[in-house]
Amino acid sequence: MNRPRGPEQDTGGEHADGLPRVTGRGLFAKTSVVSGMTLISRILGLVRDIVLARYFGAGLVIDAFVVANRIPNMLRRFFAEGAFSAGFIPVMARYRERHGAEEAREFIDAVAGTFALVLFVVTLAGVVAAPLIIIAVAPGFIGDGGDFDLATLMLRFTFPYLFFVSLTAFAGGILNTYGRFAVPAFTPVILNVVLIAGAVWLSPRLAEPGMALAYAVFIAGLLQLLFQLPYLAQIRALPRPRWRPRHEGVRRAARLMLPAIFGSSVAQVNILISGMIASMLGVGSISYLYFSDRLMEFPLGLFGIALATVTLPYLSRLWSGGRHAEFAATLDWSMRIVLLIAAPAAFGLVVLAEPLVATLFYGGIFDAHAVRMTAMALQAYAAGLVGFSYVKVLAPAFFAREDTRTPVRIAVTALVVNTTISIVLAAWLTRAGYPGPHVGLAAATSVAALLNAGLLFHRLRADGVLRPSPGWAAFGLQVALACVAMCAILVFMHNPLEWWLAASSLDRVLRLALEVGAGAGVYFGSLFALGLRASRLGLRG
Repeated sequence: MNRPRGPEQDTGGEHADGLPRVTGRGLFAKTSVVSGMTLISRILGLVRDIVLARYFGAGLVIDAFVVANRIPNMLRRFFAEGAFSAGFIPVMARYRERHGAEEAREFIDAVAGTFALVLFVVTLAGVVAAPLIIIAVAPGFIGDGGDFDLATLMLRFTFPYLFFVSLTAFAGGILNTYGRFAVPAFTPVILNVVLIAGAVWLSPRLAEPGMALAYAVFIAGLLQLLFQLPYLAQIRALPRPRWRPRHEGVRRAARLMLPAIFGSSVAQVNILISGMIASMLGVGSISYLYFSDRLMEFPLGLFGIALATVTLPYLSRLWSGGRHAEFAATLDWSMRIVLLIAAPAAFGLVVLAEPLVATLFYGGIFDAHAVRMTAMALQAYAAGLVGFSYVKVLAPAFFAREDTRTPVRIAVTALVVNTTISIVLAAWLTRAGYPGPHVGLAAATSVAALLNAGLLFHRLRADGVLRPSPGWAAFGLQVALACVAMCAILVFMHNPLEWWLAASSLDRVLRLALEVGAGAGVYFGSLFALGLRASRLGLRG
């Protein structure tokens, strides 16, 4: 069997150009650090969602909170995670490689001052216009059910989270550029801890218990920002904000951010459209989609997003340094690692959807009907997990080359497909009397993600940026056969949903752990039996 290429195997040294060597082991180690921190955050995120399900169920409070929290989170992705990373990190990498430390510091100060003022204006406008925003994004809330008033009040407290978390993402971007990945990856833990405390401790003490969640989001945003400041001071990169919109670096970053903001907006419009449709499908539909999406996001965030976070600064430096062959090898290696993890995770979520939802969320106000509805949505989301993961890995290949327009055009195509399928499926399933028309929205999102990933891959191949190494067909077959073996053992061990609902909490946890462990053991054992070794993935040790 041909041995696939990966990033260079050794762990140190420099190239003739003086730039540090990027290694497969180094990337894997950095990704492991981010994944470890992300694992802590995701576990606490699951605990948070379990608490929310048990305390508030899948009903009016969670529907209102999801809508109110979705707006600042949507804008956070405009200004912070996707767009800001696409604009700031490549330019910051250029300053670090080609300019002096003082110029890099001036660039950070200029971005901090300009970025913060824009964010403040947007945040203030959002707080003032909260009722209009709720009308726009959740028209199904208008009426006498109380959804509208509660969501509006919540939004006035959750919207300032945009300001805090976007500046937190800015601080995290600086730390990532300096190779300090652990602190930004750990920071989301704070949000989960504060939300859990809000639900458990504060909500019983309020006349409107659901408002505890909105207050918690506000407090968590402030704490996340304050948490990262000492670490910026340690690397002497604590910003001294300056309003300098005409700074050359700021203007360059803005030119890269604007298309990326539009691209992020396309993805978020998908979410908004799904939310608008879900708000008209009856109470609980938004909650079912929320809880199922959270379970799907667990493996995606644990490795797909972690790998993308680590590779973007490296890819930016490789491309800026003219090391295009290493760029292609690193991207190829990332794709293999993602397939190795995302494929079994997707199949596992489909087969274990009901046991997962029952074990984690069933109890309190979260009843058997909510378990079934959430599990159905989870299966639909899981079908697109490989697509979601590949988008996270392939998009940075464009951002690192300072090409933010191509992903936007591809995202627009995915948006049109997602919107069309969402409307058609929701209408058809509703007319057919299907018990869970919200499943159509999850299915449409998965189809759009697979299309998005396929188009990104095709464009990278056409541009000659991505050159798949030998052995991909054999590798794909090995993963496919191992997934089949894993699904076989999971189906063999399957118990009907009635068993999971009747079992005690401890029995459910132990049985789920047994099935997950058996599935993982069969999957990796099958890969080993089929001849796949770590060394053939470009990793040693």
